[in-house]
Amino acid sequence: MITILPITRDLQSKVNRYNLRKKFEKQLSLLVRNSKHPSLRVELLEPKWRGICSFRIDRKYRALFIFRSNQQVIEILSVTVHYR
Repeated sequence: MITILPITRDLQSKVNRYNLRKKFEKQLSLLVRNSKHPSLRVELLEPKWRGICSFRIDRKYRALFIFRSNQQVIEILSVTVHYR
């Protein structure tokens, strides 16, 4: 089973500031159960060798993350505006 590392205070405040708490938690639970779930739209970002991925929180926001420990642990790095 996949484990998600606790998110930083900065990231928590960003999620709260953008009013994404419920959506973020819902998408995290989907990520833990099935990282290939269609609503997540997981992408491996360029350059691919860095291993940074993103998943969709909603139409406007995405979360950046990396897999750790042989793809069993996920570290959320940031929440970004997808279209700028």
